[in-house]
Amino acid sequence: MYSDSTRQVTLVLGGVRSGKSRYAQEIASRAGRVTFIATAEHRDDEEMRRKIERHQAERPQHWATVEEPLDLAGALESAADCDLLLIDCLTLFAGKLIEVYGNNADGVTSRGAVASKVDALCAALASSPRSVVLVSNEVGSGVVPAFEMGRRYRDLLGEINQRVAAVADRVVLMVAGLPLVLKGSLNTEARR
Repeated sequence: MYSDSTRQVTLVLGGVRSGKSRYAQEIASRAGRVTFIATAEHRDDEEMRRKIERHQAERPQHWATVEEPLDLAGALESAADCDLLLIDCLTLFAGKLIEVYGNNADGVTSRGAVASKVDALCAALASSPRSVVLVSNEVGSGVVPAFEMGRRYRDLLGEINQRVAAVADRVVLMVAGLPLVLKGSLNTEARR
């Protein structure tokens, strides 16, 4: 059974293939009833299709799954009959925000619409009666993207990560499969 007696919001950050999804699933596996909120969408992209299938195979079959790429606040607020919600991942959420609210005639993201989605997510996290674990890539330590769209995406994801980290009770950075606590503390039952 889930060992955290109180509701907690945990943000698990890391680079690509750092073990963040696996670690988030380990946290969630201690909860009785889990709802997995998947932000990835099935597309014609064969690589993404394989990644989605791999993630589906890695998580327990008894977890409920909700596919929601954009309205994470709504998904959090409407989730019922679970002890913990696992959102994987904010990285794709940021991409979807740019895709949907992306470029107006001047090539500028509609910041008001994006900010309202991020505000709604943070408010839903702060008021959720359930524990929530969120996964996101940490992209601020890498190479500066060569193209404007890449820089805008990196900046937006960095802003989302900061906003969610401010609301979170616990923030963990995964490096080479190892959790480093940035905020809060690790649960002593963690297998690491």
